[in-house]
Amino acid sequence: MAKGLISWAWLKKPYYIQARISYLRVKYLFFTWLAVFVGSWVVYVQYSSYMELCRGHQCKSTICDKYRKGVIDGSACSSLCEKDTLYLGKCLSTKPNNQVYTGSWGDLEGVVKCQMGDVLHYELGAEMEPRKEAALFDKPTKGTSVEKFKEMVFSHLKAKVGEQANLLDLASLVLSVADGNKDGHISLPEAKSAWALLQLNEVLLMIILQDKEHTPKLLGFCGDLYVTEKVQYTSLYGMSLPWLLELWIPSGLRRSMDQWFTPSWPRKAKISIGLLEFVEDVFHGTFGNFLMCDVSAANFGYNDKHDLKMVDMRRIVPEASLREAMRDRRCGEDGDCVFGADCRTSCDLTKRRCTPEVVQPNLAKACLALKDYLLRGAPSEIREELEKQLYSCMALKGTSDQMEMEHSLILNNLKTLLWKKISYTKDS
Repeated sequence: MAKGLISWAWLKKPYYIQARISYLRVKYLFFTWLAVFVGSWVVYVQYSSYMELCRGHQCKSTICDKYRKGVIDGSACSSLCEKDTLYLGKCLSTKPNNQVYTGSWGDLEGVVKCQMGDVLHYELGAEMEPRKEAALFDKPTKGTSVEKFKEMVFSHLKAKVGEQANLLDLASLVLSVADGNKDGHISLPEAKSAWALLQLNEVLLMIILQDKEHTPKLLGFCGDLYVTEKVQYTSLYGMSLPWLLELWIPSGLRRSMDQWFTPSWPRKAKISIGLLEFVEDVFHGTFGNFLMCDVSAANFGYNDKHDLKMVDMRRIVPEASLREAMRDRRCGEDGDCVFGADCRTSCDLTKRRCTPEVVQPNLAKACLALKDYLLRGAPSEIREELEKQLYSCMALKGTSDQMEMEHSLILNNLKTLLWKKISYTKDS
């Protein structure tokens, strides 16, 4: 009897093993299929997002079509549309309506920026979304004289930067840029390109600050497509990761990783001094005051010498424009009076209108952006004083005239403290 049971058990064992193996195969196939399905879906979503974000070929096609029809002209048109010596490389766009690519123009390395759709004007509103005008490159119209175009430029600049004693000098700067082929004359196609570019805050600021160290140079343009100087490192800190890895890294860990991958402290100090100098450039400069409305690390970069270079200046706006827009905005609380990420005014509840005066000046916002960046790894002998000065800087309020002396004092003290520490180091 026992012998029969043992034989029966031995007969059942192969069937059990076979069933177990079949189950494992099915399980393996199921999870393999699931992984392929999920992976394919993620790739499809990312590819769709890429195709939506990266439409440089459409931008080039539209611009070159207008150029060939004689509607627009500019210093980059021939290279882009005829000679094919201006190439669009890697896509860097973060929004579909603002196409950004690395570019190669002969021996020059640059960044190509192009506006999708119609002429774009950035509204002074919380979302910073562009508003489309009725037609693309419709101004100035045929028959407009050069003198009339100069008047148009002057009036536009006055509305943008406010009443300035040297507005004529600024208008002359704009007109010199508009003359793309440098023949001493501005043709109608060149004027149409210049007018479209003049609607963009970043281009206006590049013209105003063209001789400043921390502003990328405007290399050329065609319509509202323009080429700027390339910035080697396009963020104050962090490292570039493949998008598949980015999906799985928690935001907290990503922020910590960003702080790990930074230059040495003396180099960070030099970059930080550059940001403080840029704040000086835009604070009551030659052509008025500009407000930095998005002071995030992604908008600042640096070159091989660790000199700060601006990467994105679209959210740096003339104070006169912001004050005018805020004065007309209705509100129920202070949260309704915000432009971009960092330009805030207060709400006058008696009038239900936003006040025009910004709450926090550029310098305070810059110090807030630099606090963790500078304090991490700071030499022990200056850390306490550095922290004290940064917090004093972050506490600054308003941009009124009586505050200018305090702003200048804090800014100069910070620069002096950093320079004294790094002036004799090889990293600086």
